[in-house]
Amino acid sequence: MLLGCIADDFSGASDLANMLAKNGMRAAQYIGVPRITAPKTCEAAVVALKTRSIAPAEAVRLSMQALDWLLAQGARQILFKYCSTFDSTPLGNIGPVTEALAGRLGTACPIVCPSLPENGRTVFQGHLFVGDKLLSQSGLEHHPLNPMTDPDIRRWLRAQTKSAVGHVACKTVDAGAPAIRAALDVCAAQGCGSAVVDAVSDAHLRAIGLAARTDRLVTGGSGIGLGLAAAFDAQGLLSRVRQPWHGVAGPAAIIAGSCSQATRRQIAAYGESHPVLALDVGAVMSGTVTEDTAARFFIENSENAPLVYSSAEPAAVAAAQERWGREKVSRALDYLFAEVALRLVHAGFTRIVVAGGETSGAVAEAFQRPAFEVGPEIDPGIPALLVPGEPVFGLVLKSGNFGGVDFFERALHRLESPDLRA
Repeated sequence: MLLGCIADDFSGASDLANMLAKNGMRAAQYIGVPRITAPKTCEAAVVALKTRSIAPAEAVRLSMQALDWLLAQGARQILFKYCSTFDSTPLGNIGPVTEALAGRLGTACPIVCPSLPENGRTVFQGHLFVGDKLLSQSGLEHHPLNPMTDPDIRRWLRAQTKSAVGHVACKTVDAGAPAIRAALDVCAAQGCGSAVVDAVSDAHLRAIGLAARTDRLVTGGSGIGLGLAAAFDAQGLLSRVRQPWHGVAGPAAIIAGSCSQATRRQIAAYGESHPVLALDVGAVMSGTVTEDTAARFFIENSENAPLVYSSAEPAAVAAAQERWGREKVSRALDYLFAEVALRLVHAGFTRIVVAGGETSGAVAEAFQRPAFEVGPEIDPGIPALLVPGEPVFGLVLKSGNFGGVDFFERALHRLESPDLRA
């Protein structure tokens, strides 16, 4: 195994596995800390954890367990993958997990790079942008779990860590891998515990990957996977053999728990030609709407690929959280969607699309399958997945902010198409 990856949520793990696969690595996504041995053909293993929004101490504990497994599989390099919008809190998990991994691996000043240019996420002068807007003005300042009110990644990370945070500016990155490496060495010599590295293009990510090719630990969004894969390829280490894909036909269902603007637009577009059921959070919390309600809707409309969602405007989400508590609302919706997803598989649904990082984590854990096979890309950052076992079914785990307006329709087509290029 060349690269061992620890992802802090399930849709983000799929995003990374997709990035590695399409850049030549034989990748697999594992659900939770694995209890199985990775096959010798696996060049990159992505361990999906649900640690993005839990207590830092628990996030560190689970991440270290994942690290132990990856090292036991022979991983040469470790990547800690977090969201390309860096959604955490000042008391959050990215800093503590990075410090713990760096301490175990002996990495003095690991790279911090949440850039994903193909999806509009870029880092410039240490600040994170979404398209042409600063992160704090992109709509993510209203995120229901991790509102992002400060685009300065250096300042954000410094609040979570014990050491200073360095910076490698875009001008240095433009100069290439040797210049980046020299700048990182300076940051380490100055006592920085990590260094935010600017990246506004795929060329920047490739240069960063080359600069980090001897580092035991790298951290970032899925974009940095492009650079690391390129570095392994430059060393002639990749087999460049793609995982086969045959497609899965059969009944389809879509579950949406994300409140992002992108997902709400996708729901509206899909609802123009498919049956759609909105779950009122208040009704869920009071028990008048249950998993029975959603499962019955799916089964009654099984011939028309139905969609059930809890997505709502930020103000409605905030009101529900204020009334019942953020964690209680999140747990109730996660439980409902996880139970519904299990019922769908047992009822013979073979194509399931899930929108939202937390929702994806709850659903994926409920299946209790140890690993997913990575199939073709649907949209940047979103692959089709095959879930082996009995029964076999196709799955998509989509970050709430990703995908075009017609994503759901195309995702269902991709899951059943046997053509990698379809």
